[in-house]
Order: sequence, then structure tokens, then C-alpha cells
Amino acid sequence: MGQLVEGENPFIEEAYQRVAVDHLIRVAGIEYDDVLIMSDVDEIPSAYTINLLRWCDGPPPIGKTRYVHYRQSDYLLADSGWHCSFCFRKISDFVFKMKAYSHASRVRFTHYLDPKRIQKVICNSANLFDMLPEEYTYRELIGKMGPIPHLYSALHVPWCLLNNAEKYKYLLPENCIREDG
Repeated sequence: MGQLVEGENPFIEEAYQRVAVDHLIRVAGIEYDDVLIMSDVDEIPSAYTINLLRWCDGPPPIGKTRYVHYRQSDYLLADSGWHCSFCFRKISDFVFKMKAYSHASRVRFTHYLDPKRIQKVICNSANLFDMLPEEYTYRELIGKMGPIPHLYSALHVPWCLLNNAEKYKYLLPENCIREDG
């Protein structure tokens, strides 16, 4: 990505990047039975999900090889990975990301950036911007997935976190407190 121009919509730069990724996909020589996972860097598929995709008999009926940032299929894979947009150790990192270009419009009130509020929201597993999940209302989300039980298990936690539990304990169940600063 190039240098952002002051006042320019940052999503224009992101669109250029997506076009470049589309081009790379076309010239990469991807074959019919290859597994191609397209995601943002903070979206981490589980090993179980990757194996499930490897074992599928062909692609789902909606099988486009294009990089877009919206849902392309009605297939939902429960417990298929982690979206680690806010896996930060420090409250100041949360504030920085909340004020960053792709989230700044969601900070509708200055009290959203209050460190005490952010800590409370993290521990309650709530949304930092008081928003509904993208693309779904809660009714639709629960209708598709069923009730989401609150578990304190590390069964489906990435091995990297478990093998480095002391370093990343703030990401493990029952450890929601983040550092100040």
C-alpha cells in the first residue's frame, strides 16, 4: 500500500490493494482442488476448519475466487477460527485502533474512548462501539447459530496461545484485564 493522502478516503487505497490481490490470485496458477483462504491478517482459521475445507467434495455452489470484504455464501462454519481485531495487551492500543481510519466513524461519543469503559466492555465481551454484529441482527445471528453458551474452556484456543500461555494470558478465558498505557 502506498502513502495515504490527507483527506482521501482510506478505503480507496484498500480497494486498490484488493484489485492487486485479485490479479495475483488469477496468475498464481490455483488449481481446482487447492484450498485458498482469503482473510484479513487478524482473521485466523482453525486447523480443524482448514482440514474440513480440504476434505470437502468440491467447492460450495457459490465459489468465486475474488477477494471481497463481505459474505459471499450462506454457508456458516461455527467455531471455525478467531477474529482477533482487538487482541491487544494494552488499553492504549484499543484506543489507537478505535480512532484509526477504518473505525473512527464508529466512535460516536468521546466516552467510548474512556479506558475504564473499554476495560469493562472487554470483560463483558461486548462491542466497543455498541454496534450489532456486521450483516446480522441479533435475531438473525442467533437464528443461524443458536444460543451461544459462555464457556471457560481452552479447547479451541490456538496452540500458539496455549504454548505461550503466560505471555498471552490476557487472551485466555477468565483473563480479561488489560494493561494501562
